[in-house]
Amino acid sequence: MVAYTPDKIYVERGVADSWITRNVLRRLPATPVEWLEDSRTLLSASRRAGPSLAAAKRSLVLARHKGRFFKDCPAGRSRGERNVCCNYFVVNYASNCHMECSYCYLQTHLNFPHLVVYANYPDLLQELEARFESHPSTPFRVGTGELADSLALDSLTRYSVPLVEFFSRYGNAILEFKTKSDCVENLMGLDHGGRTVVSWSINPRAVQESDEHRTASIERRLRAAERCVAEGYRVGFHLDPMIHYPGWQGDYEDLVDEIFRRLPSRSVAWISLGSLRLSAGLKAFMRSRFPRSGLPLGELVPVPDGKLRYFWPIRVRMYRSAVEWVRARSPRTPVYLCMERPGVWSKVFAQAPPDEKRLGRSLAVTAAR
Repeated sequence: MVAYTPDKIYVERGVADSWITRNVLRRLPATPVEWLEDSRTLLSASRRAGPSLAAAKRSLVLARHKGRFFKDCPAGRSRGERNVCCNYFVVNYASNCHMECSYCYLQTHLNFPHLVVYANYPDLLQELEARFESHPSTPFRVGTGELADSLALDSLTRYSVPLVEFFSRYGNAILEFKTKSDCVENLMGLDHGGRTVVSWSINPRAVQESDEHRTASIERRLRAAERCVAEGYRVGFHLDPMIHYPGWQGDYEDLVDEIFRRLPSRSVAWISLGSLRLSAGLKAFMRSRFPRSGLPLGELVPVPDGKLRYFWPIRVRMYRSAVEWVRARSPRTPVYLCMERPGVWSKVFAQAPPDEKRLGRSLAVTAAR
């Protein structure tokens, strides 16, 4: 992964004493710092200046999150037929990403172009504590990778440390870090109590090299997974978005084979499958920012949730193949679909989950074994 070094750091005075802020400033002593009363003033300035997305990411903002950290995963919310939801929850500890995946939905999703880390982490932990303790019999599976990569900035912030230590105390909650980085150094030596899963979004090497710019190589991701397994963590893999291209079958089967050759199957908590999905605006944006990418040229058709996807028989064929490859190497590893309709689930697994909450509970319980 290409390490992130911002050109400038903006810090809200309200988080000046935060442990996260101190970590960042200590690691970047030569980077200019500007102090702000409210980071929202940067939004109007950005609109006036009109910087490119890549240029805007060169600024790191340390701010106070003023809303709720803990939310339902948006996967189940869609227009038309509802996507199946695995009862996942998300924590938005940061917003935006310095890596440059051509297909990343954040390019058109965020209205604040800078890279932001919310440094008031005690408020985040307090919010989680209240939720977990008020529902002691409910298993929660919580991820931090919705609006930012979970670990890409961890060498600067060390945000993972208080999160892992917090979740280790709760028997009804599992934390998932989802990343395309190899930044696992801060996870080493922590008393995680088996309550943290470290996951990688992963594609064949050809896709990583052509469309996942500034990310860790597949080799470095798998090495990081090996390090985590050696520390007793369960790991996960998200083959998402799966890309349909000539030779995809051999490349994806080789990738699945490599995962289970290098890692014991009992250490793999889950594998999720999803396919390329783009909004119409994102497709045009990709053509502008990544003119060499062939992804927008695939056979993408509009579907009821408003996105462009591969025609459903293509998706079903890809998912069925991946399920067969995983089952052949690890029959007990849970495999599930992300952002897919019940009809597609039924064609891949013979039926859609009859109870989505039960699906989520099953994944959470399996990960904690």
